[in-house]
Amino acid sequence: MKTSSILILIGIAAAIGALLMYSVDFSTYDTIATAKEKQGKYVHMIAKLDKSKPIQYDAIKDPNYLSFYAVDSLGGSTQVIYRNTKPAELEQSERVVLKGKMEGNVFECDNILLKCPSKYKDDKKELEKTVTQY
Repeated sequence: MKTSSILILIGIAAAIGALLMYSVDFSTYDTIATAKEKQGKYVHMIAKLDKSKPIQYDAIKDPNYLSFYAVDSLGGSTQVIYRNTKPAELEQSERVVLKGKMEGNVFECDNILLKCPSKYKDDKKELEKTVTQY
């Protein structure tokens, strides 16, 4: 093989490697406190809906505005503003994954993923009914 062919192959391999590096998402989940430290930067957070505070959503007045409060596992709390329609079953979800930016004390969210309760959790009484004794 010629030296120029080897250099071209190395260049192609380096280009493919660079493309793969930029296409892989290396993001980690942030807490509310760390998201506040990263003002204006895109982050992912896992939190729970704070059911003690009201959810502001009016589908008739403004269907693209949702505001609620979220609490993370360390007890941090923040207001979340989502400028899109309210996800179905938001109130029933165990956790929510929020993607967006912290602007001051408000989390401007552009994507919400719901982590719903598992259908397969063991209900002890129900399980006892279905298990036969040998």
